[in-house]
Amino acid sequence: MTLAGINQLLAKPEQYLKGKTVGLIVNHTSLANDNQHLITHFKSHPAFKLNALFAPEHGLYGIAQDMIEIENEIDPISELNVSSLYGITEETLEPNPDALVEVDNLIFDIQDVGARYYTFIYTMAKCMGICKKSNTRMIICDRPNPINGISLEGNLVKEGFRSFVGQYPLPNRHGMTVGELALFFNHEIDIGCELKVVPMADWKREQWFDETGLPWVPPSPNMPTLDTAVVYPGMCLIEGTQLSEGRGTTRPFENFGAPYIDPHKLLQRIKKDIDKLPGVIFRPQFFQPMFQKYQGEVCGGLQIHVTDRNQFKPFLTTLALLRAIAELYPNDLKWRTEPYEFVSDRLAIDLLYGNAHLRETIFNDTFSLDAIENGWEEELNSFKEVRNNYLIY
Repeated sequence: MTLAGINQLLAKPEQYLKGKTVGLIVNHTSLANDNQHLITHFKSHPAFKLNALFAPEHGLYGIAQDMIEIENEIDPISELNVSSLYGITEETLEPNPDALVEVDNLIFDIQDVGARYYTFIYTMAKCMGICKKSNTRMIICDRPNPINGISLEGNLVKEGFRSFVGQYPLPNRHGMTVGELALFFNHEIDIGCELKVVPMADWKREQWFDETGLPWVPPSPNMPTLDTAVVYPGMCLIEGTQLSEGRGTTRPFENFGAPYIDPHKLLQRIKKDIDKLPGVIFRPQFFQPMFQKYQGEVCGGLQIHVTDRNQFKPFLTTLALLRAIAELYPNDLKWRTEPYEFVSDRLAIDLLYGNAHLRETIFNDTFSLDAIENGWEEELNSFKEVRNNYLIY
């Protein structure tokens, strides 16, 4: 069974911590192997005083939906104020330096999902930057990449398209743990804080989360299962469209569609690309979202069923699905236009994709899945070389 980094920290705190005080960046996933929350462990710690709590997007208990403002609250376990790191402005995405005046160590312990869009890793990076300014030691308690630490896919985010769903030049699927990403950010992005990564024990890069022996705690309201995380590196792109990504159903990101789609017609079209899309089948279906896009309306679409997760290409699969819909419904497929993750001057699809290429070519006759996949190989190979410098396992 894998031991998350928090267990190593609790066993030998003096090996990683300095001074006498700590602050925690945590949510509901911050559990040790005894199933006790990190707050519980530190609220009465004999050697370190808990002085500050911070919560990322979705809040301390992972209740809030995506892009919902998180307000400060009181933690019932420690009775401390929980400072929100996801408010209504971009300035709220990092701690106020004053909050770290009485914090010698700022500990981050949150489960990530292995895709560059997930905001927790950028919360971590922003906190690292504040720690640099406040001379606070940043501690990263490592956790598994749930979709394994080997598979990589996608293009890198280009300058001019950086946002809180793609703050740094990472591929859609980066194959790194939060601890490895912290090392990458600290050196490659030149954050330069005093950083300590607490490694896991008994985790192998090829492992998926269900092979670690750890319980799956949904990291956010629309990440209910490991199956969701498997498709998410691709299907999160649907957020940049006016298609439903299945929010408001019990299988978000595995379901997608819209009221105008004939699921059987879409299935026949996607079969043309099936030889390029290993490890997946599609089931035509109708569904009715209970909230968000098309709330209460019947949508036609497909459900993604991954049959071989080691062969499955989530990003390429989503591009194929979007192309199929663009061909069948060129007048109906629309991009999301409202502000997205604190950005109002660029479209959400461009932020998620990492550049404008998908939006500019998806309706063209020259669109080619092979060309797109071949096109990101060079920058993916350069990323691999840099990435190798920061791999712990």
